[in-house]
Amino acid sequence: MSDKKASPPVRADFVAFEEVHSRWMDNDVYGHINNVVYYSFFDTAVNRYLIEQNVLDVLKSSAIGLVIETQCQYFSPIAYPDMIHVGLKVAHLGNSSVKYEVAIFKNEDDLASAMGYFVHVYVDRKTNKPTPIPQDVREVLQKLVKVAE
Repeated sequence: MSDKKASPPVRADFVAFEEVHSRWMDNDVYGHINNVVYYSFFDTAVNRYLIEQNVLDVLKSSAIGLVIETQCQYFSPIAYPDMIHVGLKVAHLGNSSVKYEVAIFKNEDDLASAMGYFVHVYVDRKTNKPTPIPQDVREVLQKLVKVAE
């Protein structure tokens, strides 16, 4: 493991953004949003994006993405009532898995307060066995792949 701390990404590093309202209850006794809440922001943003793109019906989709791995690195605190902007991009698109890179931006800041990743493995809802990412989902995910400039 490297001792070097990564630099915070900037908004231009991401393809799409989802807004998430911070809540009073997100703050901890230290006066900032608790670390565990960031994972909720990731989950909310990724799934809302898929729902808005009409490729996820949380009650009926036959293939669903289950989180198998996630990670977060923190750069600066956020606190209620900050508005959270979650930057999204796809770092890897496999046969049955997708790795999202995500970043948390507060209010209008250009530098991220946190960054991380989030891996979904697609499974058949009934059998819970891995399944290829459905074509319509794949097409939406492909739009999130950031092409190197």
